[in-house]
Amino acid sequence: MDSLKMVIPGKPEYMTMIRLAAGSLAAKAGFDVEACEEIKLAVGEACKNVSCHGQAGYSDRYELDFIVGNGCFEVTVIDDCDCHTLEKTAPACRHCPQEGDIGVIMIRSMMSCVEIGSDEAGHKYINMVRRK
Repeated sequence: MDSLKMVIPGKPEYMTMIRLAAGSLAAKAGFDVEACEEIKLAVGEACKNVSCHGQAGYSDRYELDFIVGNGCFEVTVIDDCDCHTLEKTAPACRHCPQEGDIGVIMIRSMMSCVEIGSDEAGHKYINMVRRK
């Protein structure tokens, strides 16, 4: 198993890079093209959820912790900042997503195991695992 960590500015323009990295890591773990596309989509939704929803601005930064190995892809997306000051070009989200929201439903449908919560410091996280 290999472990990788990325610290990302909360700016939406980094989403393409994150999705490409997630897809590349999923391929390294042995997933086919269709599964890699689903993993990329789930990671993108998790990043958006953690860095954006329920805040007046985007997170200044968030982390992605990947663990990849033969037939297993795990990622934890953590909002590790204490402020959301990067300006949004669209109106602020009114509420954090609930369990039934479409982004969370998509993540749950594409990954084998999903955990959503907050760490001891109150930072939101989403942990996702996909197994072959």
